[in-house]
Amino acid sequence: MSIKIGVLDQSPIHEEETAAQALRNTIKLAKRIDELGFSRFWVSEHHDSEQVAGSSPEVLISHLLARTERIKIGSGGVMLQHYSPYKVAENFNVLASLAPGRVDLGIGRAPGGLPKSTQALQRDVHDAPSLEEKIDEVSRYIHNIPSEEGPLAGLQANPIPETPADIYVLGTSADSAGIAARSGLPYVFSQFINSNEQVALDAFRTYRESFDYSHGREPKALFALAVIVADTSEEAAELAGEHKLYKIHLASGKTATVGTLESAEEFGKQSGEEYTIEVTQAQINKGNKEEIYATLTEIQAKYQADELIVTTGIRDIGKRVRSFELLHEAFAGLPVQS
Repeated sequence: MSIKIGVLDQSPIHEEETAAQALRNTIKLAKRIDELGFSRFWVSEHHDSEQVAGSSPEVLISHLLARTERIKIGSGGVMLQHYSPYKVAENFNVLASLAPGRVDLGIGRAPGGLPKSTQALQRDVHDAPSLEEKIDEVSRYIHNIPSEEGPLAGLQANPIPETPADIYVLGTSADSAGIAARSGLPYVFSQFINSNEQVALDAFRTYRESFDYSHGREPKALFALAVIVADTSEEAAELAGEHKLYKIHLASGKTATVGTLESAEEFGKQSGEEYTIEVTQAQINKGNKEEIYATLTEIQAKYQADELIVTTGIRDIGKRVRSFELLHEAFAGLPVQS
């Protein structure tokens, strides 16, 4: 069985590290992932965070394209709710013109930060289109399908690349799966954020049953998960440590998931609402390469995923790189490249 595997790196800033060091680690990892022949390398978008360095994926993508040779580079993802679809399309059309066939535009639903950063990003924005409307708009610009009516009729997002960026919708629920399906776009379920198995199964079922084929594309389902591979099971368990997730439930019904209790409490305070915090154990698939081979093969079959996107937050960059080298070895003889 062939399993296509991509990589997501969130540029984590660990204790006694600077943001510059975290970004250098991402560059080092991307170059090694390129050499190993994985399918793609994505970077994330986080705002007002002392734990994550990547606040501008477009800028980081540009640098990574210049430092790698073959692998597709993309966002996992751009938080489109904050931005003009036209400007996002211009950014990714420039990237796709610089590196034809190597650019992915992953679009996320989450704010990517605390309420103050969201307020700063959306300052003076009123009656904004829905995320689904923005996805449709950015897709039209990326594929050079200008609107035929309205004040923006005929507008193009130049430059127009020969090979446009591939667009993906990221999410953790059936709602996000429905958006991807109606848009006729690939869908990525992020298990490392929401580890509820039934929610993931429901999301993929919604996606496949509701997919709109009129856009001329076929459904493509990706499953994003946290993985740690080490030479021994014991070392993998030690590297996984006590990673937890903190889910904030606001009185308005909105929720958000962050990686530290401090961030969760600050999110609640900045929201100005009553809130509660739910603490859960992060779902990390860990083991030696034989165990991980068995685990990922089972996961791929369970969700019928067309591709797996793997992330790891190992503190030591050398061991983080080693984890992906072992993952590559685990699937040696199977095509893990595009």
